[in-house]
Amino acid sequence: MTQTMTGGCQCGRVRYSVEIDSDDAYWCHCRMCQKATGGIAAAFVQVPHAALTWLSEPDWYQSSAIARRPFCSACGAPLGFDFTPPGDNIDLTVGSFDDPSRFRPVAHAGSESIHEAWLDTRDLPRHYSATTKSVAERWQAAGLEVPE
Repeated sequence: MTQTMTGGCQCGRVRYSVEIDSDDAYWCHCRMCQKATGGIAAAFVQVPHAALTWLSEPDWYQSSAIARRPFCSACGAPLGFDFTPPGDNIDLTVGSFDDPSRFRPVAHAGSESIHEAWLDTRDLPRHYSATTKSVAERWQAAGLEVPE
């Protein structure tokens, strides 16, 4: 089922709207994505360029000889990945969607750089921001509720 979804950067300066017709997402473990996001992998949703509308334009940087990446220069949020020259599709970061809960990973890319120890973490203890004293107290001191 096709659904219009929205997303953007952390500070809200860059926003987009996109027509999504699949729940499919993927992990990219390549070193470029690890360095671009500062994480062990990047989670992406691939969409046709024609389905994406930038409501406010992102900044772009050439991350390699074959790709460029949209981001927000105000807050630093990574928003995606696009080949140069662009193909039919662009990849948007799952975390940049306002509600990313629809998406499910269906594949691993850049598998030569997978950090295996990070793949299955379901048995690790889970700590929630609202009940983590050092986090909750700082939000309260700022006069705010702990965000979801």
